Amino acid sequence: MSDMYFKYWETEIEYLKSKDKKLAEIIDKIGHINREVNSDLFSSIVSSIVSQQISAKAYKTVWKRMIDELGKINAETILNAGVEKIQKCGISFRKAEYIVDFAKRVKTGEFNLVGINEMTDEEAIAELSSLKGIGVWTAEMILLFCLQRPNVFSYGDLAIHRGLRMVYHHRDIDKERFEGYRKRFSPYCSVASLYFWEVAGGAIEGMKDYKLR
Repeated sequence: MSDMYFKYWETEIEYLKSKDKKLAEIIDKIGHINREVNSDLFSSIVSSIVSQQISAKAYKTVWKRMIDELGKINAETILNAGVEKIQKCGISFRKAEYIVDFAKRVKTGEFNLVGINEMTDEEAIAELSSLKGIGVWTAEMILLFCLQRPNVFSYGDLAIHRGLRMVYHHRDIDKERFEGYRKRFSPYCSVASLYFWEVAGGAIEGMKDYKLR
């Protein structure tokens, strides 16, 4: 995994603070956030499939096994290993099949890794979601934590909903309200997302979730 962090500067911070007083307070309290990114798209996609529906601890164990077993995570090493060997690293047969299927699509040129960089966010999400085991939310996370796209704000992300409820004292966040926030924070929604994740994770003492019970 790369030790790079999601890059953002004063431009994004000052813009977001000028748009929203409550978010400005949150940003000042939390300060700069270092969130790791993995700039290699192939291993990012494989990692996303591996991490689904398992704990962070289990994911780290499995991912380390895969690195130890394969060395590099690329189409060639995945195809050489095959489903059975990948499964032995501690993942389900289905996930191993998804990973091998993805590697085949890259190898044949059916899936163009380089081409994703040229696509709009919407196009990239559609292309990534066409892969087995990758849904819209996972595609959005790849856009943010691999491609470092600046304007990702995922309606399907429960932690962002929680962060929004905590900051703005909402009981619920429907699609219309969410889109209002997206419009307010654009074109720097990705940085806003980082702060709402921190809030949702308990970064500021005394803040509570106002969710409808």
